[in-house]
Amino acid sequence: MGGYFSARSAVALVLLTVSILVLPLVLPPLPPPPPPLLLVPVVIMSLLVLLAMSGPTQIPNVAITSI
Repeated sequence: MGGYFSARSAVALVLLTVSILVLPLVLPPLPPPPPPLLLVPVVIMSLLVLLAMSGPTQIPNVAITSI
């Protein structure tokens, strides 16, 4: 298992983890975002689903030859 992380990167990961755990307890809570801003992730996700479900509009004109 040794060799995946150097000591420097392991220390950086530990410091990042500690900051993620401690900072929410120290910082004041943020006010909620305005309601229209809450719809942005929903719109992005729905566009991605529509793009994933829609097929190609044209059949590609590609010739494949094997040697």
